[in-house]
Amino acid sequence: MEFTEQNIAALFGHEAAEDEDIERLKSYYLKGAVYEQVANDLPIRILVGHKGIGKSALFHVAMAEDAAAGRLSLLIKPDDIAGIGDSETNFLKLIREWKVGINEIIASKALISFGLLRDDWRGKLNEYGGKFIDFLQSTFRAENYANLSVAKRVVIDDFLRNGKIFVYLDDLDRGWQGNAHDVKKLSALLNAVRDLASECKGVCFRISLRSDVYYLVRTSDESTDKIEGSVIWYAWNNHEILAMLVKRIEHYFGRQHTTPELVAMSQVQLSRFLSPVMEEVFHGRGNWKNIPTYRMLMSLVRKRPRDIVKLCTLAARNARAKGKTIIGTDNFNDVFEEYSQGRLQDTVNEYRSEIADIERLLLGMKPARQEKKTAAGYVYTTEGLFAKIRNIQQGGAFRFNGGKEAGVKDLAAFLYKINFITARKVDGEYIQRRYFEESRYLSHKFADFGFDWEVHPAYRWALQPENVSEVLETLRASAD
Repeated sequence: MEFTEQNIAALFGHEAAEDEDIERLKSYYLKGAVYEQVANDLPIRILVGHKGIGKSALFHVAMAEDAAAGRLSLLIKPDDIAGIGDSETNFLKLIREWKVGINEIIASKALISFGLLRDDWRGKLNEYGGKFIDFLQSTFRAENYANLSVAKRVVIDDFLRNGKIFVYLDDLDRGWQGNAHDVKKLSALLNAVRDLASECKGVCFRISLRSDVYYLVRTSDESTDKIEGSVIWYAWNNHEILAMLVKRIEHYFGRQHTTPELVAMSQVQLSRFLSPVMEEVFHGRGNWKNIPTYRMLMSLVRKRPRDIVKLCTLAARNARAKGKTIIGTDNFNDVFEEYSQGRLQDTVNEYRSEIADIERLLLGMKPARQEKKTAAGYVYTTEGLFAKIRNIQQGGAFRFNGGKEAGVKDLAAFLYKINFITARKVDGEYIQRRYFEESRYLSHKFADFGFDWEVHPAYRWALQPENVSEVLETLRASAD
């Protein structure tokens, strides 16, 4: 096939869900168990996950399904709430300011969507004590809808009948610095949402947060324990990511598969659907010599859909530059370093709010000359990992946000939490990798459960750019 930019985007999708055509996104979206945990009638759902894991995609699909079902739904973006609480320092007053602000945003957005916003809307909302559902139902009943489309009348009728409104707050971490003011504002927002959900029966809030953002807020404000039961951790496994890739490729060729159908297949079965686009065998070096291509892919993604989109897109562009109609080993080899550098920069950007000097910590994990000679430069026993971190600390102490000094075990736990290192165990020809379990995300303690540790393969070319080919010599593929 011809790897034009248009075809590449159609094959693998856009990195950012908001850039994707919604109908196309719906057609190839892989709904997992998390989707059903978020897309329901519960009053508060807080979707927490790493950057690039698909939080915005889930919200976009859920909103499209709301629209198709005639349900009233609204999206609140960062620019909608800009300025709220910027100058308020009293926490209780800050919560009240958020409640007033969210009330007004919901009311105005709902009215605008139906072309019913009038100059006196704010005064009428205040007459209802800020209870926006009562205000909207009263307003919708009183208006003449002769000029509204059938679809909009269906939404209004559903809202008047059920009193349900779905409010999505997405991308709130845009511009997040992780300072005390940011933490207080977001904590106040979560408290305000909880109060509004209690006071205005029928509103369903859906909030997405990066895991590092939630971590800082959760550990800085004890009042947030009241919303912990509403938190849904978003995580993928490699099998689901491979199924997602297959669904997208099959959709490009006009073939549709359901999510249960694909997930029920083995990875070997799924890999056969990749053959029209890429070679089935990766002719690498060392432990990666003549392994199935899908195993190479699964070894390099950090259980984030955006990773597989980025890697395949880079390789496809390389194939186009070489005039090839199928992605081969050489195309992947040519882009490993660029892919790796991108993942390293993503991690620095994502977690700098927790440790300002994170880049020095990550780059310090580069294998020393002696470690390269022993072919174990990225693999550590627990004590070996501690020794490596102590060596990095000689360049200066590391401190968490707020000034607390990070000890050796703190830094080891941090590296594991951000998936820079993973737990590993040899399983025949392959490696079993265990990622940080999201249910333990709030733990500061380093847990040693009998595994060794390794720097995730996605970062290794960025740490060793002077000899890219060496990385494949000792790198072993994942078992799943």
